[in-house]
Amino acid sequence: MTTMVSNLELIRRVPLFSVLTAAQAASVADTVVKRRFKRGEPIVEQGKKSNALSIILTGRARVVTTDARGREVILATMHPGDYVGEMSLIDNEPHSATVRAEIQTDALILGRLEFARCLPENSSMAYAVLKGLVQRLRHADRQIESLALMDVYGRVARALLEFASDDGTGNTVIRDKVSRQDLAKMVGASREMVSRVMKDLEERGFIETRDDGSVLVKERLHTLG
Repeated sequence: MTTMVSNLELIRRVPLFSVLTAAQAASVADTVVKRRFKRGEPIVEQGKKSNALSIILTGRARVVTTDARGREVILATMHPGDYVGEMSLIDNEPHSATVRAEIQTDALILGRLEFARCLPENSSMAYAVLKGLVQRLRHADRQIESLALMDVYGRVARALLEFASDDGTGNTVIRDKVSRQDLAKMVGASREMVSRVMKDLEERGFIETRDDGSVLVKERLHTLG
C-alpha cells in the first residue's frame, strides 16, 4: 500500500498525468514502476522497442542519434517532467533515437497497455501527448532550418540560447557546463571549429564566462541565433 501511495504522489507531480481522474491515477499508480538509471545508461535505444513510456522524475538525459558512420548527434536534453517512448507506443515502430542518462536519473515506467488505456479514457491526456509531439516536431523543424540555412556561428548561438535561462536577476545565464564536444555534436561541426567560434564570441562580447564557471549570455547573441 505504501508503494502505491508513493507512486500516486509521484504521478501527481508529472504534468502529463495531472489531467487524470482520481480513479485513473490510482490505476496507473498500481502498474507504474520506478527505475533508476546510472550515468551513461540508455533509457531507450535507437532501433529497438521498449514498449513503455518513461517519465523522468529526477536527473537529466540526452537524446542522441547515430548515423551510418557511427557519428553521434545530440538532438535534445530532457529534464524532470519530460517523457520519452510515446512515439514508439503510438506507431509501434522502433525508437528513432537513443535517450541516455547524463547523470543518475530516476524515471517512472508505464507499460504499453496502461498507456493505451489512458488515452481513450481521458481526452485531456491525449491532448497533452499530442501537444508534446507538436513541440518536438517544431523543435526538429528549427534544427533542420538551422542546419540548412545558418552558418556555424548561428548554429552555436542558437544552441547556447536553448541552454540559457533567466537567473532571477534579469541576466540570461547557462548554469550547467556545456562541453565543446557536446556543442559540436549538436550543431554538426568539428570540436575545433566550435572552440574557435566560442573563443571569438567571447572576445567579441557576445558571451562571458564567469568565475563560477557559468556563462553569461548577452542580448546581442540573439542577433546571431
